[in-house]
Amino acid sequence: MTVQDNITGPLTTESGAPVADNQNSETAGVGGPVLIQDQHLIEKLAHFNRERIPERIVHARGAGAYGTFTVTADVTKYTRAAFLSEVGKQTETFLRFSTVAGNLGSADAVRDPRGFALKFYTEDGNYDLVGNNTPVFFIKDAIKFPDFIHTQKRDPYTGSQEADNVWDFWGLSPESTHQVTWLFGDRGIPASYRHMNGYGSHTYQWNNAAGEVFWVKYHFKTDQGIKNLTTAEAAETAGLDPDSHQRDLREAIERGDFPTWTVQVQIMPAAEAANYRFNPFDLTKVWPHADYPPIEIGKLELNRNPQNIFAEVEQSIFSPAHFVPGIGPSPDKMLQGRLFAYGDAHRYRVGINADHLPVNRPHAAEARTYSRDGFLYDGRHAGAKNYEPNSFGGPAETGRPLWQPSPVSGRTGDHEAPSHAEDDDFVQAGNLYRLMSEEEKERLIQNLAQFISKVSRDDIAQRAIENFRKADADYGKRLETAVQALRG
Repeated sequence: MTVQDNITGPLTTESGAPVADNQNSETAGVGGPVLIQDQHLIEKLAHFNRERIPERIVHARGAGAYGTFTVTADVTKYTRAAFLSEVGKQTETFLRFSTVAGNLGSADAVRDPRGFALKFYTEDGNYDLVGNNTPVFFIKDAIKFPDFIHTQKRDPYTGSQEADNVWDFWGLSPESTHQVTWLFGDRGIPASYRHMNGYGSHTYQWNNAAGEVFWVKYHFKTDQGIKNLTTAEAAETAGLDPDSHQRDLREAIERGDFPTWTVQVQIMPAAEAANYRFNPFDLTKVWPHADYPPIEIGKLELNRNPQNIFAEVEQSIFSPAHFVPGIGPSPDKMLQGRLFAYGDAHRYRVGINADHLPVNRPHAAEARTYSRDGFLYDGRHAGAKNYEPNSFGGPAETGRPLWQPSPVSGRTGDHEAPSHAEDDDFVQAGNLYRLMSEEEKERLIQNLAQFISKVSRDDIAQRAIENFRKADADYGKRLETAVQALRG
């Protein structure tokens, strides 16, 4: 499908002047040097030099599409969010998929978590749910995030991702064992963005009209079915078609095969959190479905491709701090860090007025703020007053917070998260391993062994293996045997 450019008329400069010749630069005579007075040439070259913005540090490689979210169940006893207020209600959405560690030009078919960032254009402003295709993550405190990502990116000396760095960090951070088991299992390389689940991953607050608080986790179950690539299939796909996932998503929507996800939530009454067997705000843990069964609440459909990848995918911004009335944060320490970090990244990368771009601004509401000026400010406020309070009819505060306050107590300090009865770094990783079939276990072991075998130091390799042994004795024993066979 070719997107037609509906701009007609003569070619012009950026200021609108007609361009007489777009094939030849102006020179001092035939064969002479180019003249700096050729402003069309200078303007083209200067703009070309600035066509790119800094790529995302993480989630740089991505694809996106617009769609709709439709409510299928009454959840008003749990949340007062307007876009969830009645069965059948539809909200426009934009979903950006991504890999995590790779650069902008990297391949899609790689072993890496996939970002699942969803923007709801609600009547109360935009709500961003920024998650992954896994329900857990490698670490539980945002203070470790820069260190973790440094191990996944290029080494400052070699310029390549180094197995030593990756496994040194993971081995010294046993909380990563659960997510690593997910990553090196069959779901570590989805066959496409359409054939994977999405998760909010964090725990969030829902609050209803009566002020009651519930903790929730989001699940997006693909209706296309789970499909994955083996390590060998992924290597071939990445080499032959680096854009495989982006192409698959775009072409599916072009032919009218709109991908859909069934949206579910797990709901925990706030009073149950303190004594739950796991810390419910620990990003390295799941809530077992036997404890809190997922409840279907809606359908997500993607049905419209962006017309310009740079404008609508590269410049799209998402922040977990973008809440709407009825939804708020939890004490999850990773989430708390992301509430700052995502917005700060967008202010640096796209600019202070990134929220004014069409893909980012509210579509079903109007942003009414007193923020002014800055790079690429469009003058939308005209001569309106830029302070509050004022007596000139400007927007005023509502006096009603978006979410309910959480009780806190104790002394300030660098505290670890509170420990619950069954909290440790290995129990859920072991549970996940034991859920796998024998064939799945064997692929998991081989995937891990192939990577660990590249480590240069025996102590780093052994420490990594010991974490898996603590999750399950068979898991560790088989992995040790496989690594030894590869390392000779």
